Amino acid sequence: MKLDLKLYRGYVNNNQLVVFGHVFESWAPDKYRTDRRGIKHAFSIIHMFRIKPIKNIQVTLKFKNLEVTTKTLNDGYFRFDVPFFEQLDSGWHNYYVSCKTGPIGIIEEGELLKPFESKVGIISDIDDTFLISHSNNFFKKLYVMLLKNINKRKIFDDVVQHYHHLSIHGQDSKQASNSFFYVSSSEWNLYGFINDMAEMHQLPKAVFKLKKIKTGISDFLFTGRGSHDHKFEKVKDIISFYPNLQYVLLGDDSQQDAYIYERICKIFPMSIKAVYLRQTGKKQNPKVNKVMSNIATLNVDTCYFKNSQKAIQHSKKIGIT
Repeated sequence: MKLDLKLYRGYVNNNQLVVFGHVFESWAPDKYRTDRRGIKHAFSIIHMFRIKPIKNIQVTLKFKNLEVTTKTLNDGYFRFDVPFFEQLDSGWHNYYVSCKTGPIGIIEEGELLKPFESKVGIISDIDDTFLISHSNNFFKKLYVMLLKNINKRKIFDDVVQHYHHLSIHGQDSKQASNSFFYVSSSEWNLYGFINDMAEMHQLPKAVFKLKKIKTGISDFLFTGRGSHDHKFEKVKDIISFYPNLQYVLLGDDSQQDAYIYERICKIFPMSIKAVYLRQTGKKQNPKVNKVMSNIATLNVDTCYFKNSQKAIQHSKKIGIT
């Protein structure tokens, strides 16, 4: 049996470290070719959901003077959530995870973030917030996902400019940046695809928080759908992990972002600086407008926008770019 070990970007504060990933049999879901087109690309995407996670396999994390071992859950997922008190410079650091079954072993290198000193943290949705995905049109979303490789996928105009302005706000060094987190209802199956797309468009480097991995073709048809409660929990975890930051939340009106962010603002009344929602239809959604008005009563700046230039001007106005 061949092992595949997939690591995701972790994060650390002054007393706690979080690292997570998956162990698969034979073929991790990021092993696809970015130059494939048409039906070949479609088969690559579908193959990301034909995976065999391995449960209860031992995995070992090594980082600085820390070495700790755990085992994978039933879906092959593992997470190290451990105390960590070593002095660490701000920025990205490499860590290592290894696993072994019988004579077969594997070790992989991952990255984790120690945030730079900053005034804001940025938490952004992915689909239809910066990546054009047509989430509210099932067949169009499926068509784009299956037949458009990353070099054909489009992002919204000026979104990179907005995100980079948010990234460098208040930083004195070119090496420093405000911390970005991308939280989505897309599953971990699509991590490699999404990350490569973000790198291609030079979006800020970020920690990803995605949805529980899927393991079948039927699951693929419902990718990104179903309950969005996991997004609420993941946003809440990030804010709780770095409670001294004020956060900028970015989403869109195609699904549940407005209602999730409203709940977050109510729970963390001193932690949210601004909420941005992209308008995905021809007209603004009256229900979303009502939610945004309610968020504004919590002393949170809000912007419901169609084009990113409006969001950029709003960010300048409130002093976060």
